[in-house]
Amino acid sequence: MKERITITLDEKILKNIDSIVDRIYIRNRSQAVEFLIKKTLGENKIAVILATGPAENLKISDTEFRPTAKIGNTSVVEIALKNLRDNGFRTIYIIGEQPVLSSIFNLVGDGSRYGVKIKFVEDENPTGTASSLRLLKGEIKTTFLIVFGDIIFNKMDINRLWSHHFKQPAIATLMVTTSSLTRGGSSLPIKKSPVMVEGNTVIRVYKKLRRPIKSLKDSSLIFSSMLVAEPEIIEYIGDSLENDIFPQLAEKGYLYSYLSSEEETHIHSKADAKFVKL
Repeated sequence: MKERITITLDEKILKNIDSIVDRIYIRNRSQAVEFLIKKTLGENKIAVILATGPAENLKISDTEFRPTAKIGNTSVVEIALKNLRDNGFRTIYIIGEQPVLSSIFNLVGDGSRYGVKIKFVEDENPTGTASSLRLLKGEIKTTFLIVFGDIIFNKMDINRLWSHHFKQPAIATLMVTTSSLTRGGSSLPIKKSPVMVEGNTVIRVYKKLRRPIKSLKDSSLIFSSMLVAEPEIIEYIGDSLENDIFPQLAEKGYLYSYLSSEEETHIHSKADAKFVKL
């Protein structure tokens, strides 16, 4: 929804704004102002990495958790930070239990050498992804990205997902993919939420599968562990994003989707690193 406002600008600034009106992509002064504001705001976007759940469940070796799993000469979380930075995300919240956060901090520090600022948020009682996200209530006041901490998403087009979100009256826009494009789960199967989509609107979100996604048809659409959201998502009641929050948003018509044709890899064990293509 757009709202009409009145602003007063210096004449020289207006001339500079008018200079980018090309009558093709930017048809008028209003679109030019909107374009420039979005571009400026996009230079310091916010992302949240959910490294949540009991730390013991995220452990893949004596010294590694899923987010800190080694991928060649780097790690899952380092790949994520570099990808987020390259897409304009400079403020990164990482939520998890203390052992997981300590492992991540020992690897990446405060994020400065990756060109980002990391804010670590300890979840002392992880009961679900939505509950973990609720720890940021009052902290985030603008549109933000949510990424699960155990996936490699370097092939996925974050900027298209981000731009697509602003074209819809959405509280959340899910990146969706097909089960055939999901890699990993060598020893611990991947379980995700199938979705039903009409156009761009998600009209139904099914409970997270108890069986591996490989049991689905290749054409089945599933939530791909990444979404763009408005701060209002934090206000919804429930422990799990997939099982509790997404179904509520779908019922109210506030949940949308963006279909990705790229692979994503879930790192649930050390063996899953073989699926990663950097």
